[in-house]
Amino acid sequence: SYAIQKIEEKLPVKVLSEDGRKAVLTEAGEILYRRAVEVLKLARDAEETARLLSEGWESEITVAIDVIADIEPLLWAFEALAKVSPITRVKMYETSLSGTDEMLLERRVSLAITPRVPPGFMGKKLETVSMIPVVHKHHPLANKRDISENELKAYRQVVLRDSGTKRQQDAGWLGAEQRWTVSHFQTALGVVRRGLGFAFVPRSAAKELINCGEIVVLDLTWQAERHIPVYLVPGSTTTNGPATELLMEEIVKRFSSLR
Repeated sequence: SYAIQKIEEKLPVKVLSEDGRKAVLTEAGEILYRRAVEVLKLARDAEETARLLSEGWESEITVAIDVIADIEPLLWAFEALAKVSPITRVKMYETSLSGTDEMLLERRVSLAITPRVPPGFMGKKLETVSMIPVVHKHHPLANKRDISENELKAYRQVVLRDSGTKRQQDAGWLGAEQRWTVSHFQTALGVVRRGLGFAFVPRSAAKELINCGEIVVLDLTWQAERHIPVYLVPGSTTTNGPATELLMEEIVKRFSSLR
């Protein structure tokens, strides 16, 4: 037909053939069609990106996440942000102890998930994390009752490294001479599972291992379980863009759904 003829005049290969009264794609036409679909999608994506940027949506958000926090609700919040603003990159810093404070005080992050609200900042409580002392089921302390602090200090303790550089903290360390230092609670649990020491870890992180009997909670003479609040702290209260505001709303919503 005339229409097919005009199309083929503009292309160096034959892309259409007639099958009775219908025009069907040739093999070359199929390849070009798939490529055209990709190009159109890229064009639509570019148009959407330009729209979001013109409306002030940030190209990147930086988040400091203290390793004590529950990561699952945070990942749900990041996913919700990605659906609304796919152009916004999220840079996550896994921090601990004074490291989270440092990133806020130095204005290096858009927001932080932290157990401490530094002076001059406002925080919204998200959850309370229970820290418990655990050992492997075959550890010498596993079946003991009323363990004193001095008895506990005679064994190796696995403690969390302070990711800060300016004021190193030893939160949770009992003063045991044998001390192994790690960066993540999952690593601490890996050491505990090999019977190499005891550690204070979030109850949520140890729950499955406790339920299956692989590790046990130590029976101490004092109240060893500590309850630590975790807060959402924005890096600024005046310069947050729409992506940061949406992410904070989603984080609060996801943690609220766990209660």
